Amino acid sequence: MAKFLAELLGCTLPDKGTSPMFESRSQSRIGLKQSTKQKTTTFSTLANEKSLSDRKRESMPQTPPFAAMFDSSGYNRNLYQSKEDNCGGLYYHDNNLLSGSLEALIQHLVPNVDYYPDSRIRKIAPKILQLLTEWTETFPYDFRDERMMRNLKELAQRIANGDEMYRKNVQQIIQSLIRKLASLSQYEEVLAKINATSTDRLTVLKTKPQSIQRDIITVCNDPYMLAQQLTHIELERLNYIGPEEFVQAFVQKDPLDNDQSCYADRKKTRNLEAYVEWFNRLSYLVATEICMPVKKKHRARMIEYFIDVARECFNIGNFNSLMAIISGMNMSPVSRLKKTWAKVKTAKFDILEHQMDPSSNFYNYRTALRGAAQRSLTAHSNREKIVIPFFSLLIKDIYFLNEGCANRLPNGHVNFEKFWELAKQVSEFMTWKQVECPFERDRKILQYLLTVPVFSEDALYMASYESEGPENHIEKDRWKMLRSTLLGRV
Repeated sequence: MAKFLAELLGCTLPDKGTSPMFESRSQSRIGLKQSTKQKTTTFSTLANEKSLSDRKRESMPQTPPFAAMFDSSGYNRNLYQSKEDNCGGLYYHDNNLLSGSLEALIQHLVPNVDYYPDSRIRKIAPKILQLLTEWTETFPYDFRDERMMRNLKELAQRIANGDEMYRKNVQQIIQSLIRKLASLSQYEEVLAKINATSTDRLTVLKTKPQSIQRDIITVCNDPYMLAQQLTHIELERLNYIGPEEFVQAFVQKDPLDNDQSCYADRKKTRNLEAYVEWFNRLSYLVATEICMPVKKKHRARMIEYFIDVARECFNIGNFNSLMAIISGMNMSPVSRLKKTWAKVKTAKFDILEHQMDPSSNFYNYRTALRGAAQRSLTAHSNREKIVIPFFSLLIKDIYFLNEGCANRLPNGHVNFEKFWELAKQVSEFMTWKQVECPFERDRKILQYLLTVPVFSEDALYMASYESEGPENHIEKDRWKMLRSTLLGRV
C-alpha cells in the first residue's frame, strides 16, 4: 500500500522496499528501474490532461470483485496457471487474475504510455477517489504515520484542484479519516487509564480475608446482565482492531531484502495485544472471584454463577468471553478445590466444556461458530448478528495459514491463493466486529469488570490453599514458599 501510494505520488522508494503483505521469503526481486522510466504518473496525467492514446485495452483481463473470487468452499480452486494467459507479467485464467510479480501488479495499477485507465481527469479522478475512500475506510491505521497522511493530503489536494466537484469528496475522505484516528487515540488513552487504575488498586494477598469483600455478585446478581456487559466490552475492543494489524503481527521481513522500506518504521497499533490481555484479565478475574470467599458455600455459589454467565455468553454468540470464563474455572488454584466443586451442580458446566473441547482442532466449537455465523447472515436484529469468535484460536488459524503457505510461487509471483484465503478469514472477522451491541450499558458493572484488582497466579494459589489446605508434600512445600514470599513483599 505504501509503495503504491508513493507510485501515485511520483515518489521514489527503494527498489526492494515492499509492502509487508507482498514480501518474499525465497525469491529475489525483479528490478523496477526500467519500467519506472517509462511511466507517466497519475499527477502528470491530471496536470496535463493530455490524451496518451485513443486505444483502450478492452482485451486486458481485469481483477474480479473480491466476492467473486470465492465459491461456497472458499477460494476458487479452478484457477490454474496457463502460459497462454500471460499478459505483461500477470497470469490469468478464465479472466481472473491468478498470479504476477509485484512489479507487474504495480505497473498494472499505474498509468504509463501504453496502459492507462483514462487520462481525462473527469474519468480518472472518481476512480482514484474510490480507491482512497476504500483504503482510508478499511485500513485507516496506515495513515497514523505522518508521512502517509502528508502524501494522502497532497494527492487529495491535487484531485480537488482539478475540478470543484471533487472538493467536497476529498474533504469528506480526510475528515472521516481524521475522526477515526482521533477515536483510536482516545481509545488508547482510555485503555492506559484503565490499566493504571487497575494496577494502582492491585494489592498482594497478605492474609485470608475474614469477611466477604465486595464481589461480582454484589455488583451484578443477574448472569444474563453480566454476559451482556461482557459482550459490550468484547465488541468495543474488537471494533478497534484493524485488518492491517494482522499483517503487522505475522508478516516477517524478507531475508533477501537488504534495503529498508521508507515506511518500515511507521507507527503501529497494539489493539491485538490489548484484546489478548483482556482475555487473560477476564480469566484471572473469574479465578479471583472464586478463590476469594472464605466459606465453601460462597465459593460454590460463585462457580455456579459463572457457569450461568458462560452459558448466556454461548447463547449470545460471545465465544471469547465463554472461553475466558472456562479457562478461569480450569486454572489449577480453582480446579483443586475439590470440596467446593463437590457442592456444585456441574451438568451445565460439562456441556459448556464439551462445546469448547480442544480435541479434533476444536471441532465442536467450530461447528457452533459456523451456526452463529449462519444466524448472523440471516439476522433481522443486532442481537442475532453477534458473533464474537474465540480470538486466540482465530489468531492461531491466521498464523498457521501465513506460516504454512509461501508468499511467492516458485516462479517468484505473488501467491494469490494464500492471500485470498487470508483475506477471507480477516474479512469475515471484520464483518463480525462491526456489529453494534444491542444491550444497554451498565457503567457500574463495566467499571468493576475493567478495573477491579485481580490476584496474580501466586496469590491465587495462596488463596486456594487457605480455602482448602494442601493435600500432598508438593502442595505443602509450595504453600510454605508462597507464604514466605508473599508476606515478605508486604
